[in-house]
Amino acid sequence: MTADIREKAAKIKLVIFDVDGVLTDGKLVFDEHGNEYKQFHSRDGLGICLLRETGVEVAVISGRASKSVAQRMAGLGIDRVFQGQRHKLIAYESLRVELNLEPGQIAHVGDDLLDLPLMRRVGLSIAVADAHPSILPFAHWVTVKPGGEGAAREVCDLIMEAQGNLTRMVQSHF
Repeated sequence: MTADIREKAAKIKLVIFDVDGVLTDGKLVFDEHGNEYKQFHSRDGLGICLLRETGVEVAVISGRASKSVAQRMAGLGIDRVFQGQRHKLIAYESLRVELNLEPGQIAHVGDDLLDLPLMRRVGLSIAVADAHPSILPFAHWVTVKPGGEGAAREVCDLIMEAQGNLTRMVQSHF
């Protein structure tokens, strides 16, 4: 990680994740009854739990609404979940005010155009490896892994490392 990214990541107190294309691979699967299915990577979930244990808040702002997202986030203990938010700035501002944070203390992880307004306002904007090319110029950092395949874990590890918590969190599982 570069010194600039380390400096930005060290200040983060809230990470906002998009869902489709970030916490999932972005594919939408429906059965014949209209039920929607999503796959989440277990390592992403553990990374989020570890990050939260260090005191960093985690929120989700998604353009779509899905019962599976609500269920997964509840299982991870994330209660700041905003679904059906095509205009994500309203939820972002609500979180920023509620948690009394400056933009430089917030990171956002996205993959497409709906994420661009947040990426332009936060202190650390992150795109997943397979993000749409149009948002890449606005990302401070790009993951190696694609969305839904461990990208969120990379983000969590990056922030924990920059804040001096990664080794402690890894060692706590020995």
